Amino acid sequence: MSDIPSNKPYLIRALHQWCTDFGFTPFLAVFVDSSVEVPMEFVKNDEIVLNLSIEACHQLNLDNDWISFQARFGGVPRKIMVPVSHVLAIYARENGQGMSFPFDASQANKVKEVSLDAVEKPKVTRPSLTIVK
Repeated sequence: MSDIPSNKPYLIRALHQWCTDFGFTPFLAVFVDSSVEVPMEFVKNDEIVLNLSIEACHQLNLDNDWISFQARFGGVPRKIMVPVSHVLAIYARENGQGMSFPFDASQANKVKEVSLDAVEKPKVTRPSLTIVK
């Protein structure tokens, strides 16, 4: 049998939509190494938990190979880039329902070498307020 693509990105997208549809906050647990672009000051034990709610992240892209978005950490906008292979779990903050994924550290070293320039990067835009009378 030929290599079948992973169903992991499809499950992540489905659980993200389920959380969003029912008003839950989707949280993503990620194994962090040099291929993951996250604020390192929030990483504990080589892991970080990210809030993927519509309110918390902008320009969310749940691709088959990468998850990318913009989010504020301590009021500072940051670009987040996570290889799908590094996702440990996606779950609803409110009730813990979701799915965890097996993780093989040796597989982490085989992340597709994709130039970060080739991945569409979210654009940083400054929010603006308009006075409405």
